[in-house]
Amino acid sequence: MTKPDGQTVPAAGDSGPQMAFPLRRPAAFTAERFITSPSNAAARAWLSRKGWPDGRLWLWGPAGTGKTHLLSVWAQEYDATVLDARLFSRSSSGGRIRVQGNLAIDNADSPGDEATLLHLLNDALAQGDRVLMVGRLPPSRSHFALADLASRLRATATTATGEPEDDLRATLLLSLLAHRQLVVSQPVTDWLWRHLPRTGSALVSAVERLDDAALARGTAITRALALEMLPDLLMSEHSDE
Repeated sequence: MTKPDGQTVPAAGDSGPQMAFPLRRPAAFTAERFITSPSNAAARAWLSRKGWPDGRLWLWGPAGTGKTHLLSVWAQEYDATVLDARLFSRSSSGGRIRVQGNLAIDNADSPGDEATLLHLLNDALAQGDRVLMVGRLPPSRSHFALADLASRLRATATTATGEPEDDLRATLLLSLLAHRQLVVSQPVTDWLWRHLPRTGSALVSAVERLDDAALARGTAITRALALEMLPDLLMSEHSDE
């Protein structure tokens, strides 16, 4: 069994086949680097509880709001195995993945195989282990073909992260740039913060695109580069010209 800082997660029964689930977790996903704010306060409160109803919790929210970061921090604290539900397959459910201990399941609202997820939840309940599941939508708004799985998940306690407040957006932008070791002048950073949409996903996408473009061209990140690479994200891009 590989923990959150590893590269693969073995899954097997006592006599079943071994199955690997690679899941990369950036080293920056630590408790110290998580940016706390009112928009994630409810989620943090639930994650700090020593127990959940039936040992399960579903964390949902928009992209770029820290869900996977919170999942990684919780997994580290509670020695949980991290799995990506998108990598589940029918062959894995046939081999019955068995994991001892707590579970942290990312992308739980889009499992590659629903039977695998159901088996994992049943095993965790029988073993008295805790399961944290993360997705963009709550179970009530996610589609599951297996009636037993849908019923189980809709009875699961849920909490959510919201879009970042202005103070958090500014800090998040600086954190994303620092994580990629990007040096951007304060005027450009301030300009980006004013003109990018007020969502975490927009900040993540913008930094990724600017980093890729600057690396490919061997240039610094400037306002001109942002105007060229982010035409679909920037708001009122010519208001300061």
